[in-house]
Amino acid sequence: MSAVHRREAILKRILASGVVAVVRLPDAAHVLRVVDAIREGGVTAIEITMTTPGALQAIAEVAGSMSDVEIGVGSVLDAAGVHRAVDAGARYVVSPVYKKELIDAAHERGAPVMPGAFSPTEILEATEAGADVVKVFPSGVVGMSYFKAVLAPMPHLKLMPTGGVSPENAGDWIRAGAVAVGVGSSLLDKQAIAEGNFGKLTENARVLCRSVAEAKKEG
Repeated sequence: MSAVHRREAILKRILASGVVAVVRLPDAAHVLRVVDAIREGGVTAIEITMTTPGALQAIAEVAGSMSDVEIGVGSVLDAAGVHRAVDAGARYVVSPVYKKELIDAAHERGAPVMPGAFSPTEILEATEAGADVVKVFPSGVVGMSYFKAVLAPMPHLKLMPTGGVSPENAGDWIRAGAVAVGVGSSLLDKQAIAEGNFGKLTENARVLCRSVAEAKKEG
């Protein structure tokens, strides 16, 4: 499979689910257990951020043992980080910022890329540079009305909010025009993780997937 076809296939699966879980943890101890818990709840696109200790090793372990998970990498800031993550097994790349080198490096490796942008100009620039999806970050600052306003004159944009998305309101972001949602802290309950209550994460994931699925069905 060519790099382009590989990228398109991965992106199609991610957008079909409409959910990207953002795993950012202070230590590596619970990463795999967290991934397994949200996967059990139906989330199949899971991004492990580079700010998580042992991120590359965790990505490699998930890639090697959970074939049903679209494992990605987040918080990538340069092309070298893209290559390291893809070498470890990451299938897609997410960044809080837009840099052309991130898009070029990811596409070279057959990986979809979701760079971060905030203003309409940044979003359009990232899209025209080849971004597969633009991560609007931090979305909680502007809310769903911002998505509707940006998409009104530029309906071709593929936007994914991160920040301000919860399992309960995820469907509303889809209704506002998002093609997918990025969900982190509201999905990964810190207290539940500290207590070893991974069932709480599974239930959060189920609520999240149900919210998005219902919104997509309406569309």
